[in-house]
Amino acid sequence: MKRPLSVYPLIMLLVLQSLGGLFGGISLVLSPSGAMLRMPVSMLEGSPFENYLIPGLILLLLLGVLPGFLVYALIAKPSWKSIAIFNVYKGIHWAWTYSLYLGIMLIIWILVEIVWIDYDFLQTVYGLIGMAILVLCLLPATMIHYGWRRSED
Repeated sequence: MKRPLSVYPLIMLLVLQSLGGLFGGISLVLSPSGAMLRMPVSMLEGSPFENYLIPGLILLLLLGVLPGFLVYALIAKPSWKSIAIFNVYKGIHWAWTYSLYLGIMLIIWILVEIVWIDYDFLQTVYGLIGMAILVLCLLPATMIHYGWRRSED
């Protein structure tokens, strides 16, 4: 089955998110003081964190490694039942569902950053990436490609 046009920008945005998450996450894990990214620890005042280690790990794993893994899964469509356990949409491939989850996680991550840290232009960029991921996932062509079937009511 040929991929619809909507799948290509979805994959490109996931690659972009993966690269950003890996860069930011690795930088914060290697330098929990935030010095590597020129982010003072004082920016975390009002948050539950004393340094950037935990946010760096979350960024690295959920917003860096996961989208990279999803790129592979959206292309190859592996049928791994053990990974599909969190797929609430049983009739559609788990990679589509997890991509939808990722878009939601990214938007929540950005909103929490804005509340706890402060506003920065990059947050707008990544917030828009999160919204674009959601929109691309929810396009009918994308959904049908990953197994969604319209009910014949």
